Amino acid sequence: MQQLQTIIDRINQTFEAKSTVRNDTLTRSRELIRHCANSIRATQRGDDPEAQVLLQTARDVAATMVADAQSYPDVYYAGYTQDALKELAEAHITRAVILEEPLPTPEALKVEYAAYLNGLAEAAGELRRFALDALRRGNVSLAERILGHMDEIYSVLVTVDFSDAITGGLRRNTDMVRGVLERTRGDVTTAVRQEAMRAALQQFEQRVGIGDGKSPLQPEGEWAGEQDN
Repeated sequence: MQQLQTIIDRINQTFEAKSTVRNDTLTRSRELIRHCANSIRATQRGDDPEAQVLLQTARDVAATMVADAQSYPDVYYAGYTQDALKELAEAHITRAVILEEPLPTPEALKVEYAAYLNGLAEAAGELRRFALDALRRGNVSLAERILGHMDEIYSVLVTVDFSDAITGGLRRNTDMVRGVLERTRGDVTTAVRQEAMRAALQQFEQRVGIGDGKSPLQPEGEWAGEQDN
């Protein structure tokens, strides 16, 4: 029993160091999530310089967070740490898809595979918002392009068939992507049909004379002149 106090002191020192890292990681995870959310908003409104600044800041915060947390695997693999890294992946993927740039790899972002895949899934929700904004602006072709990328994301996610303990709950997020994809497909399909109807109506109006000052019911030739008299 003479060594008990020495053992307890050593344990307390370890716990104190881990507690400090845990508190710092929680703070940095919230900061990281905030920068990523602001970056996504900047990307969606077309302010890429601002988005890139925010992403660089997010990467710096993530690097510090990971460097400290990796000394304690239970802190590094905790939900708050991996969720923040998932947001980092989501922000980078969203920007890459919208700007048609190559997707960043998990290794480039320094995130775990599960965090990357769940970030990929959640990026689909942000892409839906971007597609809807494109439809509101009348840019149906852009919305169709984004829909195609969303479809591709879902197609690859459904092939990852492993336990949630390995994928971090990816199956639930994949189901979410399916719902988001189908709603977006419905919205884009409706917009395409409306655009086709408008084009057909314009062609009809041109054929019958609407839009050039001539009524489709106005009689022509000599009979028309007689009617005016």
